Amino acid sequence: MRYVQLRAFHYVAIYGGFSRAANELLLTQPAISDQVRKLEEEYDILLFSRQRKQVVLTPAGEQLLAITRRMFETETQALELLSESRALRSGRLSIMADAVHHVLHILTAFRLQYPGVKVVVRSGNTETVTKALMSYEADIGVIGDMPPMRDTEVIHLNSSPIVACVAVGHPLAAAGSVSLADLHPYPLVAREQGSKTRKKVEDAAHARGITLSFAIEAEGREAMREILAMGLGVGFVSEAEFGHDPRLVRLPIDGTPMAMDEVMICLKERAEAKTIRAFLKTARGLETAPAHRVIIDA
Repeated sequence: MRYVQLRAFHYVAIYGGFSRAANELLLTQPAISDQVRKLEEEYDILLFSRQRKQVVLTPAGEQLLAITRRMFETETQALELLSESRALRSGRLSIMADAVHHVLHILTAFRLQYPGVKVVVRSGNTETVTKALMSYEADIGVIGDMPPMRDTEVIHLNSSPIVACVAVGHPLAAAGSVSLADLHPYPLVAREQGSKTRKKVEDAAHARGITLSFAIEAEGREAMREILAMGLGVGFVSEAEFGHDPRLVRLPIDGTPMAMDEVMICLKERAEAKTIRAFLKTARGLETAPAHRVIIDA
């Protein structure tokens, strides 16, 4: 028994004819017919009933098809495993995050297991991360709260309250805590439009009838931190992202807590891509660990 004979039989059986099987296998119809004929002759068995140009499986053909289905399914699984191994030895994964800090423990575990995969990490706010996912410019997104997107795989990373942030020499530095109303006399520093932290603060202020005026808009997390450190205003960060910068002071915000839920997402339609699937599997296999705190977003 030859592999090529079984393969020819299998394709004729599942595609219902010699011509279609030949097209699928990129062979000529006579070549397919010859392989099936040799298989039948060698074992003195009739696998197809050929009547009026129709090809119908005989009872023996039905039994053999049940076997070859399992055989070629196993072959497909083996090919997927082998190709996955190759992809995970030299593939590429693109991560775009509002705060990569939240997935560093996952990235560390992933790199240990798949050191051959090139990982590209870029930063952006919730809006730009979401757009990058939808345009396939990013494989994995890390954002604050889940945007109104459908057909996504979502892994919750952590949740923490939003706090105010000022320089050590700022008049509010010794206050211990502040309310949004307390901030009215002071210039405020905000991230660009599209920042989820900014929107949460604005929504909370509006719900309390408070008008906040942002004197400075900072493009990016590093600019935000340096502006605050210079004493130029009051900013807002997630507590999980507040760091150990000696120039800055964290101030809890009184009243109803404003929480940031950090999530990792990808498009469902791309979740089975080999590097993406491996990263999601790594994430699900890890318990959410306390993160090292650094100022990353506001």
